[in-house]
Amino acid sequence: MLEKTYKPEDFESKYQDQWEKAGYFACDPKSDKKPYTILMPPPNVTGSLHMGHALTFTIQDILMRYNRMKGCDALWQPGMDHAGIATQMVVERELEKSGVKRTDLGREAFVKKVWEWKEHSGGMIMKQMRRLGAGADWSRERFTLDEGLSQSVKQVFVRLYKDGLIYRDKRLVNWDPKFQTAISDLEVDQKPVTGKFYHLRYPFVEGEGAMVVATTRPETMFGDQAIAVNPDDDRYTHLIGKHVHLPLTGRTIPIIADEHSDPEKGTGAVKITPAHDFNDFEVCKRHDLELMNIMDAYGHLNDQVPESYQGMERFAARKQVIADLEAEGLVEKIEDKEQVVPYGDRSGVVIEPWLTDQWFVDAEKLAGPALEVVEQGKIKFVPESWTKTYYNWMRNIEPWCISRQLWWGHRIPAWFGPDGQIFVADNAEEAQTQATAHYGEVVLLTQETDVLDTWFSSALWPFSTLGWPDDTQDLDRYFPTDTLVTGPDIIFFWVARMVMMTLYFQNDVPFKTVYLNAIVRDEKGQKMSKSKGNVVDPLEVMDKYGADAFRFNLAASAIQGRDVKLSESVVETYRNFVTKLWNASRFCQMNEAKVSESFDPMAVEQPVNRWILAHLNQCTAKVTDALDQYRFNEAALEMLHFVRDKFCDWYLEFTKPLYAQDSEAVTQELQQTSGYVLRSVMHLLHPIMPYVTEELMQNMELGSKESLVISKWPEVMPGLNESFAEASDAIDWLMDVVVKIRAARAEMNVPPGPFVPVEVRGASEQTLKRLQDHDALLKKLARIEALKILGNGDMPPENALQCVIGEVTLYIPLTGLVDFAKEKERLQKAMDKITAEVEKLDKRLNNEAFVAKAPEAVVAEQRAQRAQLIEERGKFETAFERVAALS
Repeated sequence: MLEKTYKPEDFESKYQDQWEKAGYFACDPKSDKKPYTILMPPPNVTGSLHMGHALTFTIQDILMRYNRMKGCDALWQPGMDHAGIATQMVVERELEKSGVKRTDLGREAFVKKVWEWKEHSGGMIMKQMRRLGAGADWSRERFTLDEGLSQSVKQVFVRLYKDGLIYRDKRLVNWDPKFQTAISDLEVDQKPVTGKFYHLRYPFVEGEGAMVVATTRPETMFGDQAIAVNPDDDRYTHLIGKHVHLPLTGRTIPIIADEHSDPEKGTGAVKITPAHDFNDFEVCKRHDLELMNIMDAYGHLNDQVPESYQGMERFAARKQVIADLEAEGLVEKIEDKEQVVPYGDRSGVVIEPWLTDQWFVDAEKLAGPALEVVEQGKIKFVPESWTKTYYNWMRNIEPWCISRQLWWGHRIPAWFGPDGQIFVADNAEEAQTQATAHYGEVVLLTQETDVLDTWFSSALWPFSTLGWPDDTQDLDRYFPTDTLVTGPDIIFFWVARMVMMTLYFQNDVPFKTVYLNAIVRDEKGQKMSKSKGNVVDPLEVMDKYGADAFRFNLAASAIQGRDVKLSESVVETYRNFVTKLWNASRFCQMNEAKVSESFDPMAVEQPVNRWILAHLNQCTAKVTDALDQYRFNEAALEMLHFVRDKFCDWYLEFTKPLYAQDSEAVTQELQQTSGYVLRSVMHLLHPIMPYVTEELMQNMELGSKESLVISKWPEVMPGLNESFAEASDAIDWLMDVVVKIRAARAEMNVPPGPFVPVEVRGASEQTLKRLQDHDALLKKLARIEALKILGNGDMPPENALQCVIGEVTLYIPLTGLVDFAKEKERLQKAMDKITAEVEKLDKRLNNEAFVAKAPEAVVAEQRAQRAQLIEERGKFETAFERVAALS
């Protein structure tokens, strides 16, 4: 017997272990079933489960469970990313607690320490994913630094280098002065700040006066190579080709024409510092300007600047430069300016665009085929609108910087000869062989100290995890994969790069569909962040409400193209839904609901049974279609509507008086039908709510005790809805009558307990038959004492409430049930109270100072509250008018 109270903590933890030990999540390469494959976006080995993870892993798990139940050989390929900079930072912090720096250990010993940390402390997120219910094939877990994947990375690097698609060059990168490494755009946090806008005077070489240039970074002026003006800016066209003195340096620089200069910004003239600004770097290439790097790796000014500034930290240099310019009268003005400043997301320091030697992939040459496969429909984006984002980035793609100045990661397989000659090979022996052939003698080689960007190894994920470069059975069966589920923030960093790499090395697409899930925000729609204090821990939510309620909330909120607003109160609502399902199952169990193999849904006779089976059939069709189309919210809400509103609130209520008839035939049909419906519900809900559905199935007599993980997905029964249409329509009509009578009674404040007489006028033959067939149900559910059919000449009762349903008018006499005077008084007080509250809100919302200063979310909330009050007052006004008409 099921426990009286739904307690998810009593059973959720046991099933994940049972499922894994039974091998239910394992794929079967020898199976003749159709394969269905999802690649798990590998979480960082340092990571912990956050809301973004919870959403994407829930969606992936829904798809895997659904397709497995549909009869597929399902592979959810799990794995972790070594997360170069994040992992190195974690281990360095641990060492610092003992007063040890990585440089004290040396590279080899430090990397050994990182591996030790990984084995003992890394990968906690994988355990947390199991708490969520993630049914990946955990026996196949891969790590981007494991031996097989490392070999794949080397082979890819070597081949791309030999094919001329990897090269070493001096270019601008995002440089982190604290961690002393280049970082990707994804690791740069663009923060809005209030800074200074410095208007500086650059004196003309020819003639008097000066060019005024506005900048937020005056310390970079030592690297200026030109001043750019827009060629269409009439203020400056006569100056193009002339020169100005670069203050504090003794150098002169030209005034050039370039559309990069925006006449509407600043003074319309912009200083060009190619080695310290990405836009200026492009201007430099167009005008063949010199690249002058004025900073070292620590963000200090180097020997390219005047001697008095050498060695100064960049922000200290900024203050000194402004002081010296002011002393020379070269500062026009300084004003406050809202600006966006790049910070390292882990280091927290300002990122410096810095000119340095790095390794690059010629992404432009790889982008062409990657564009074509999407244009040809071989890869589909869901929502489709993200396709434009993909196109825009791929058509304007820049060289991909793949080197990082770290110790943890895939060390670049390149060696340098004594004269800087580069030798790329799988190993040192091969490199030495190349060098000997080149120099004609054995020379000392030095291996590149940089490691590869982690996105490089993860770009190979679709085929490296399946055994490439070997020609494996897994690669032959599960590649290309079916669906990739990930966030839109890594379309460029991961999705596009997987497409490029897979096409180049496999000559095929890596996946057929890319589902881009939304961002999870707080209940007010704000992005979660530690600084705002609005981060919600998914583990805490699951401990409080259960994993099933949490997963259901994520699925129900996953509307394509919209962000998810997470509210604990909504999760609690879905916890109540799971509790309702639990209680309904107990009711069915107490009434001995069961399903026999001989049960034929098409053979049921009771109208209520036909009605629920017809709605179940519709629900099955809608949920199946929704999951096929990645409309997870529609699937979840369809199940909510059917289980809560149809099955629990109506069908089970319909069955109570039928069980009371004490008819063996009726009882058996009710038991079989309710058991059949409940079993189907467990199957339909299982991908979204795996734990509670498994617990109910294993503890009820609903047929086979086979785990839902490996059970069969329900099928739509052809012809059932057509066969049951008459009975189904009749019950729908009966529900409409009950709902309207209940609503009318509530509106008039009629006490809910008493049974009331109801008189009927205008009923058709069909309606009369329905009233007769369902007399007992109608009277019980609508609390009707007696039904009287009025003839054409009969007068309706006085002071009666009217309900119109189709061609029928129902009259409910209110004499003796309602004190009209007191009811009008009650309604008037309620309206007056609401009016007073609306007036308070109007006063606040009409206050310009409040609207201007209050947070946008607060103003929106006040307006929404006002609209709700107006709607509520309208209902009271309607009720007041009805009472006034009857009194």
